[in-house]
Amino acid sequence: MDITRRDLFKLAGVAAVGAAVGQLNVQPVEAATKTVKLKAAPVVGSKNVTGTKYAGTAAKVYFTDKIDAAHLIKLYNLINGEIFGKVGIKLHTGEPHGPNILPREWVKAFQAQIPNSNIIETNTLYDGARYETPGHRETLTTNGWDFCKVDIMDEFGGVDLPVNGGFHLQKVNMGKTLVDYDSVVVLTHFKGHAMGGFGGSLKNIAIGMASGHVGKVQVHGYKRSEMPPPGPYWFDGVNMPLKEEFMERMADSGKATCDHFGKRIVFINVMRRLSVDCDCAGTSAAEPTMKDIGICASTDILAVDQACCDFVYTAADSADLRERIESRHGLRQLSAMAEHKMGNPQYELIQVG
Repeated sequence: MDITRRDLFKLAGVAAVGAAVGQLNVQPVEAATKTVKLKAAPVVGSKNVTGTKYAGTAAKVYFTDKIDAAHLIKLYNLINGEIFGKVGIKLHTGEPHGPNILPREWVKAFQAQIPNSNIIETNTLYDGARYETPGHRETLTTNGWDFCKVDIMDEFGGVDLPVNGGFHLQKVNMGKTLVDYDSVVVLTHFKGHAMGGFGGSLKNIAIGMASGHVGKVQVHGYKRSEMPPPGPYWFDGVNMPLKEEFMERMADSGKATCDHFGKRIVFINVMRRLSVDCDCAGTSAAEPTMKDIGICASTDILAVDQACCDFVYTAADSADLRERIESRHGLRQLSAMAEHKMGNPQYELIQVG
């Protein structure tokens, strides 16, 4: 469906950026007999509301509705042209026994196809099993992440990366060893998020790479000095900023990492077990109320998160996740990335069998 700009912003509660949406052409990457049409969603957008051809270029987003290790690898092989050297795979390894984290065997098979690679993580800001490195390592064992090295990058401190032209931040403290990597593969379980509305590739690097007790404080704008934070008052809008400012801080942090790696960072979002809650919630995460969708992959962080949001808004059973996104003003993640020129909101969706 088409939607006016006024209706779009009334629904989403975000500032206008770029074009809004119309119909997306889905071009098969392999030979096929017809072009598939995917109805786009009322988010920040892929084509303008007049239905005319957009100006300029479009990012390529590869998509498959087959969710398994073989297709993770297949999509990765379409976007890995600039990946070389020592490779960090940024994965949310999850709280103990988390029901929604990416399956261990899939990630094991995926990691085995990337030479000189290992998983990278950081400790948490919230008090829990992964707040300090020893407990974090126990959780890694519990969840089966023992088939390759897992580098808890802030185990021995952090490193500051500059934020050029940030909304709120001039620098972000990342896990210290992040700068030891030549390239990064961002492998994300796309789902909801308690503060961000949704957690895609931006959330995975913006929060997930920031050092647990310094960088994550910066990204969250946490205003109290004692550590660890007790948790419940995080969401009162007093002790840390919410909604637009939080999304902008995530965009600042994500920009620091994207600027550092340039073309040597790629993004894969797996849309399965689409709970309204992040994998940070562990066993308390809400049971998903919508069907699995598929996998998106791109060299463009904005395009890949945009495409996943479009899929969510297209899905007939996505009311719960859409409410989570809108109540947190999560679509500001997309417009903030566009304003930072982190990627292209216009994309061509290429279907992979």
